[in-house]
Amino acid sequence: MKKEYLIYKLSDEVKNSCKIDREAFTKYGVKRGLRNEDGSGVLVGLTNIGNVVGYERDAEGKLQPTEGKLYYRGYELDDIVTPLLKEKRCGFEEIAFLLLSGNLPDKEELAAFRELLNDNMPLDHRTIVHIIDLEGANIMNILARCVLEMYTFDPNPDDISRDNLMRQSIELIAKFPTIVAYAYNIYRHSVQGRSLHIRHPKENLGIAENFLYMLKHENYTELDARMLDLLLIIQAEHGGGNNSTFTVRVTSSTRTDTYSSIAAGIGSLKGPLHGGANIKVINMFHHLKEQIADWTNIDEIDTYLTRMLDKKAYDQSGLIYGLGHAVYTMSDPRAVELKKLAGELAKEKGRVAEYEFLKLIEQEGIKCLMARGRTKPACANLDFYSGFIYEMIGLPQEIYTPIFAMARIVGWTAHRIEELNFESRRIIRPAYKNIQDSKEYTQYISSTKSSPEKYAEIIFVGGAFFVYWIRVWYLLVIVWSIKKRGMAKEMEVSHHRHY
Repeated sequence: MKKEYLIYKLSDEVKNSCKIDREAFTKYGVKRGLRNEDGSGVLVGLTNIGNVVGYERDAEGKLQPTEGKLYYRGYELDDIVTPLLKEKRCGFEEIAFLLLSGNLPDKEELAAFRELLNDNMPLDHRTIVHIIDLEGANIMNILARCVLEMYTFDPNPDDISRDNLMRQSIELIAKFPTIVAYAYNIYRHSVQGRSLHIRHPKENLGIAENFLYMLKHENYTELDARMLDLLLIIQAEHGGGNNSTFTVRVTSSTRTDTYSSIAAGIGSLKGPLHGGANIKVINMFHHLKEQIADWTNIDEIDTYLTRMLDKKAYDQSGLIYGLGHAVYTMSDPRAVELKKLAGELAKEKGRVAEYEFLKLIEQEGIKCLMARGRTKPACANLDFYSGFIYEMIGLPQEIYTPIFAMARIVGWTAHRIEELNFESRRIIRPAYKNIQDSKEYTQYISSTKSSPEKYAEIIFVGGAFFVYWIRVWYLLVIVWSIKKRGMAKEMEVSHHRHY
């Protein structure tokens, strides 16, 4: 049997071996995606860190929609963000301190913490060389590999004492922006042919501004830095149930090292159903700007959005990206805050018309969704405005998700510390129900192939052989045409010389 055909055959058999009917989940009482039938999450743990509120339960236990709220260590997100906006100051380091320790810092503690983070931002020479060697189109993969390499350079990588966990956490929070900035600069050098710049972080700058400096030198404004700082705060934590944080907690429960656990979280966040969704929103927005002639015409907007939901426009997915959330119903508090930030930034960047258009897409998109008989209220989620803000700051799409990781590393490390330090901890080990019938083992079921299998192999091998010779013929035609053009050119030159 040809090896290529064997791969095809094995993959084809997956269609049957992986088939699990949806009805089986109901039959055995299994919660698909760890979600209850009403859409709420299955309770799998307890935490003191983040609290995500998207609904309430009535006296009968039924879900009732409510305005979304997000709490960091008991503090509501809006109470954190509003003073920072009003006072025009950065606060990511302050919130990192809060999430790691459980308490807000005083003035002296905050100054020392900022200095500690700044001291840990530079990368050693070996790591810089490693990032250069890694060259790749996906910054998230480079980030994960760099995190795993930090294990090698750590003098005590497997120690899970509180002191060591906190040291590792601070180093990771500090180094993530530097790794992402360097990885992107190397990417634009190797892939886009641009000049390579490795800028060391400055001592007097916070994490957000240092990141912009390493990425863009001085090509950013004070408002850009403050907006990025607020973006990092808003994305820093979202409870223990989101996929990447849960991944970190599951791996941490095995008492594995910090770097392995965080790399697993990065892999989870990379997925388009999690951290990669903001790119889908901004690409959809660009498409709508081109397709809708009048950005203020509600009828035109509704018509096109309805066509998208009917799978007749854009990518035929039937989705309006950035609308709807697994937990939040009436509003996503992160989207509410980002909407404010986007409005403020749009004024400085001269993009108010686009901002107003985006707000109309949110408004009419929700209306179109609800008109289709949706029972659960829909709202704009985190991703709806974040991509637009990144774009206005002048950040490339390749680092949208890595910036998410830069923020969420705070929540990940806080949850890891908690997972390894509460008294009644146990390894997280849920159960799966096996629905495969028992079979009697026979070493060789059949050495002879059935007629359909024989024909399938012949067709597969023959098709591969045919494609190969088609490619060869195509290359020969190209070579012949090039030679023919060359001969014609020579004859033309000779003709001109003759006359």
